[in-house]
Amino acid sequence: MKQPELGLKVAELRQQKGLTQEKLAEMCEVSSRTIQRIESGEVDPRAFTIQCLNVTLEYDFGIDNIPNEGLWLAVLHLSSVIPVLIVPLLLWSWKKNQSLKIDKHGRQVLNFQITMMLMLFAALFLLMFLVAGLSLTDNTRLAMLKGETSIMLLTLCGPMPLILLGIFCTFQGVINTMRALSDKPTHYPLSIPFVK
Repeated sequence: MKQPELGLKVAELRQQKGLTQEKLAEMCEVSSRTIQRIESGEVDPRAFTIQCLNVTLEYDFGIDNIPNEGLWLAVLHLSSVIPVLIVPLLLWSWKKNQSLKIDKHGRQVLNFQITMMLMLFAALFLLMFLVAGLSLTDNTRLAMLKGETSIMLLTLCGPMPLILLGIFCTFQGVINTMRALSDKPTHYPLSIPFVK
């Protein structure tokens, strides 16, 4: 892994473990100034320091690109087409310590998936509410609506949020897959950052 990504990852992992720069420096037997310079991207650490950071932060900084990284990124982003959280979660958990890109993109996909699943449940709840509301209306009101376009309109518009959510997920998955494969920044709108 090269600078400045290495420094950013060291700072992120250090903060996740609740370590100060001084404590990390003490554990790696280097000066706190060295850790500051690594995190700011000023220097490339020596092999000994990288090895110590690997052990202390439980991350392999030596691997820059894993074999078939593009394939893994494509699978990760395409898994966002269907809001099923298990596929990106397993893939991200398996590969996040091997590639900074997969770690970063995996967090984006997981946040998008969780947000879309919440929207899916909200849409299903609204659809059930609509169906229950139609079934609870008394027969005189239903007879009055029979033959009118309002009942047909309600029936057609009920599943519309589910259809729109499916189209949105598919579009975002395909677009972000193409962006990731061409090394352009990916973005999932409406995502709530659950996984940081």
